[in-house]
Amino acid sequence: MDATLALEDGRLFKGRSFGATGARTGEVVFNTSMTGYQEILTDPSYKGQIVVMTYPLIGNCGVNDEDVESDGPQVEGFCVREFSHTHSNWRSRKDLPQYLRENRIPAISEIDTRALTRHIRTRGAMRGALVIGARSAESVVRMAREAPRLAEIDLVGQVTCTEAYPWSKPRDPGWDVSGEPPPRPPRRRRVVVYDFGIKRNILRYLVEHGCDVTVVPADFPAEEALALHPDGVLLSNGPGDPEASGERIRTVGALLERVPVFGICLGHQIMGLALGAATFKLKFGHRGANHPVKDLSTGRISITSQNHGYAVNPDTLPPEVEATHVNLNDGTCEGFVHRELPLFAVQYHPESSPGPHDAGHLFARFLNLMDPERRDSRRGVPSTDDLGHQISDSKGRRRSPKSS
Repeated sequence: MDATLALEDGRLFKGRSFGATGARTGEVVFNTSMTGYQEILTDPSYKGQIVVMTYPLIGNCGVNDEDVESDGPQVEGFCVREFSHTHSNWRSRKDLPQYLRENRIPAISEIDTRALTRHIRTRGAMRGALVIGARSAESVVRMAREAPRLAEIDLVGQVTCTEAYPWSKPRDPGWDVSGEPPPRPPRRRRVVVYDFGIKRNILRYLVEHGCDVTVVPADFPAEEALALHPDGVLLSNGPGDPEASGERIRTVGALLERVPVFGICLGHQIMGLALGAATFKLKFGHRGANHPVKDLSTGRISITSQNHGYAVNPDTLPPEVEATHVNLNDGTCEGFVHRELPLFAVQYHPESSPGPHDAGHLFARFLNLMDPERRDSRRGVPSTDDLGHQISDSKGRRRSPKSS
């Protein structure tokens, strides 16, 4: 069937449908990953968005039962240059068009995704409408212009869990690229995870690192979380404008001085707001698996997986909070740490899925954060030479930073 993608500024892209029928609206954004489309489709941080893949051929690996980050696709729509009519992978259970149809996600192919991406980079992310079937261009553009803005929707409320639950499943052993088991604490750590739109690989990493995990809804009261006697709290990724979080910001503020806290993506932004910083909307966001981030304390550069449209303004961080990471593409803040309290946050995704595993050591850092004896005596974070990650020497052999 014919399909049309319209942007609110009147730009039209006409192609062919390869997903479900119907019409959807959302913010149109692009992702630069070459692989990992199934994890992208199921990432709750994409709620309210129509995702454009910049890599030209999508779907050749099919869809499997393992590479999912939630109960099903979360995107409002999916746009590709070309989808593969055949799929081949030993884990594949169905093709991508079938998966999209089963989950009622409209999709468009045979459009110039390069031109669309360049347009978004120039004009900024904007509202759009994806319509399957014949409809006038004027009506599709009007649908895009009448769509609600992300700041007007409680997207976190749409993707968070409805009640607390335990999580005990680790990553699949085949996903470990290091060849070595992760560090384990001397005793199991209790971790409460606030679900703002959690990716399951975050939970898998925590379990793999020896944590007993309880996931709680985004609006779970701070006192009830503390009543679970956690050794630490993790604030997850999620969709939407962080400044629309309201009471959730105050909940996080009530936790910061009472328990070690680690924030990821939206959790990073909400923690920043709770500390008194400000956030702002990026022109077209960071979405992909190839974003370089520099650790300002070590000089180490990681290639990271990212998915966000907002950022923390580092100039508004209070004096007791230090920016620790910076994006080498545009200089935006990618992480911060409190100089005294046991808390830190990063804007990128250390759990990858999809993407490189360069930042997976941050989960070991969270373990150290929950162990008072392993924190730097000068501030409430692990010292930079004790982050639990390993590096390679000039001959490619694995060694710890302390043996440098």
